Amino acid sequence: MAERLDAPWMHRPDMARLVGALGAGNARFVGGAVRDTLLGLPVKDIDMATVLKPQEVIARLDAAGIRNVPTGLAHGTITAVLPGGPVEITTLRHDVSTDGRRATIAFADDWRDDAARRDFTINALYADPASGEIFDWFGGREDLERRRVRFIGDARQRIREDHLRILRYFRFQARFGSQPADDEAENSCAELAPMLKGLSRERIGMETMNLLGLPDPAPTVRRMAEVGVLAVVLPEADPDALPALVETERVQGVPPDALRRLAALLPAQISIAEQVAARFRLSAAQKKRLAAAAARDGEPGDARVLAYRLGRDGSLDRLLLAGADVSPLHGWDIPAFPLKGGRIVARGVGAGPEVARILRRVEDRWVAEGFPDQSRVDALLDAELEGRMA
Repeated sequence: MAERLDAPWMHRPDMARLVGALGAGNARFVGGAVRDTLLGLPVKDIDMATVLKPQEVIARLDAAGIRNVPTGLAHGTITAVLPGGPVEITTLRHDVSTDGRRATIAFADDWRDDAARRDFTINALYADPASGEIFDWFGGREDLERRRVRFIGDARQRIREDHLRILRYFRFQARFGSQPADDEAENSCAELAPMLKGLSRERIGMETMNLLGLPDPAPTVRRMAEVGVLAVVLPEADPDALPALVETERVQGVPPDALRRLAALLPAQISIAEQVAARFRLSAAQKKRLAAAAARDGEPGDARVLAYRLGRDGSLDRLLLAGADVSPLHGWDIPAFPLKGGRIVARGVGAGPEVARILRRVEDRWVAEGFPDQSRVDALLDAELEGRMA
């Protein structure tokens, strides 16, 4: 593993301008950008830590003409809006008090103190923007090499500071970890799992969905069940149902989908799906889709008919959960039914329920025939109206 950090994103002109505005030695890259660069992974979010206080950061960015937003001023975070993407700049901090849900912080001027308050060793890596020198006080680079997810210091203490770190641990284990897992980390999560009940449902739902959206969360979800964590956050879940879906997605080239994986974990009962959606504070659209997936019963039937009735996402859910072929949907656009009630009224049918019944019957035949063109729809309407006159 490289001793110094070097990546194209570090050499962007807008990044150089930002670093220059903050001043030599005042800021370092930290966290995911450093970790993922060392692993050769794409970098999505760039964070910096700085010895400068928030108001000083704002003043320097303003002086350099760099647009900035105080996205987390109370916690010392300013976002620099750059052409190449935003960069979050946070003043060094240490915790004054924590209660497992939130922390009271104070600004600090010691890099190691800032690193010590972070969760995992692999997230406490800092790099100098100019030299690429890496600062690692807790063995994060070695843990990256060994694919080991390990809490900084005492794992139980880290979890007591923020109970959500239990779920974060399993998400990071699914993404970066290998087996065997770190005993202290896993045992601490198992022991303190009941603390998760004190967190907001929304935070638990968000972290769970982040885990389920990873390429293959199935082994980690199974381990969460074995150590008693899954029963706290999702007692309805059956971890044995997830591997088959993950494999079906992989074989058929369908990207991972957290909501579909959640549906796989849950029993095929609409009421349970709706309860979980409410508990996780999912959106109305997500709740509707989860309920539709829970309504599955037997074989899903024709893929295109399913897509027309449920939409693309809903049909993919039903098909993949059943292990069925989704290739009929590749490159196929769901058609719009080319008949409106006004045309039926124009043919002499009085406006009202009868128009809706004719529309539905013609539509059902149109779907059954594989969505033929307008001329066939006209013929179907003619036949329906002739039958009505007979």
